[in-house]
Amino acid sequence: MTTKRELKITIGNNGQAANLLGHRDENLRLLEQSLQAGIVARGDEVILTGTNEEVEKARRVFEHLLTLAKAGVTITVSSINYAVNMVAHENENIAEKLTETIYVTPRGKQIKAKTLGQYQYIQSIRQNGIVFGIGPAGTGKTYLAVVMAVLALKNKEVTRIILARPAVEAGEKLGFLPGDLQDKVNPYLRPIYDSLYDVLGMEAAQKFMERNTIEVAPLAYMRGRTLDDAFIILDEAQNTTPQQMKMFLTRIGFGSRAVVTGDITQVDLPQGQYSGLMQVQKILRDIPGIGFCYLTQSDVVRHPLVQKIINAYEENQM
Repeated sequence: MTTKRELKITIGNNGQAANLLGHRDENLRLLEQSLQAGIVARGDEVILTGTNEEVEKARRVFEHLLTLAKAGVTITVSSINYAVNMVAHENENIAEKLTETIYVTPRGKQIKAKTLGQYQYIQSIRQNGIVFGIGPAGTGKTYLAVVMAVLALKNKEVTRIILARPAVEAGEKLGFLPGDLQDKVNPYLRPIYDSLYDVLGMEAAQKFMERNTIEVAPLAYMRGRTLDDAFIILDEAQNTTPQQMKMFLTRIGFGSRAVVTGDITQVDLPQGQYSGLMQVQKILRDIPGIGFCYLTQSDVVRHPLVQKIINAYEENQM
C-alpha cells in the first residue's frame, strides 16, 4: 500500500496569494491539471497530498513560484508550465536566478530572465566578447541581446550599438518595394526596431538613431567597415552564408562586443546554400572568449502553444 503524505505551504499575503493562484484561481486549476499531487488552497495556505514523490515535485514547483511572486514577478501560464516541466525535475534552485532584475524600461517594466536557459545566455554575454545565441522562435534571443546592448551603452562600456540583419525573404517574394534603400530594407529590420522601442521607449530610441548612436542596418552595410567601441548584434544569422558570417565577424574592432542570434531550424537561404551559422559552430567552438548558448523549446516565453508547435515540428521532421 502506497503511503500518502500531506504538506502545508504558506503562500503569504493576499497580494502574493492572488498572484500565485491567479484570477479566479485559474493558475491553481492549471497546477492541479499539471501535477499529480492533490492541491487545496485554504486562506494563506496550500495543502499538497499524494505520494512522497508527487508531493516533493509539487513542493518544488510551489516554492519556485513563491520565490518569483515575492520578487514581484507576475505568475503566468508560461511561468507555471516552465516550473512544472523543469523545476519539478531539478534539484537546483532556479528561482533565485530568475529574480535578478537585469534592466528597467522607461515604463517601469522590470526585465528578468524567465528561464534557466535565458539566465545562462545573459551570463554568457556578460563573460564573452562574442556570443552565439542559437534557439527556436520565442526564446528571447534578440530581445535579451538588445537589452544587454542598451545596458552596455548606458554604462558607457560602448559608445554605440549596431544592429544588423541579412535581408533574406522568409519563403516569399516581396517583389518591388517603393522608396529609397532604407525604405526597402526596413521591413526586414522591423523586429529589431520593435525590441528597441520596448527597451528604450520610442522617443529615446529615435533620438539615439538620429545621432547614429544606434544604427540599424542590413548586413550588406557592414562590408569594409571596422567597428570599434560598439555592441554589435547580428540577428537571424541562420540566413547568412559562410562568406557573410566571416565578413561580419572580422568587422569587430577594439572595445567591441558582438551577439549573433539565429534559429538553425528556420533557414530561408536558397536551396543548396549552406548556413554560415551552422558552419561557424564547428569552426569557432574551442576559441576562448567566444560563447555558444543553446536555447530550447523549454525556454520559449511566447504563447504556450508555441512550445507545442516547436515540439510537433521536431517530432515530424521530414
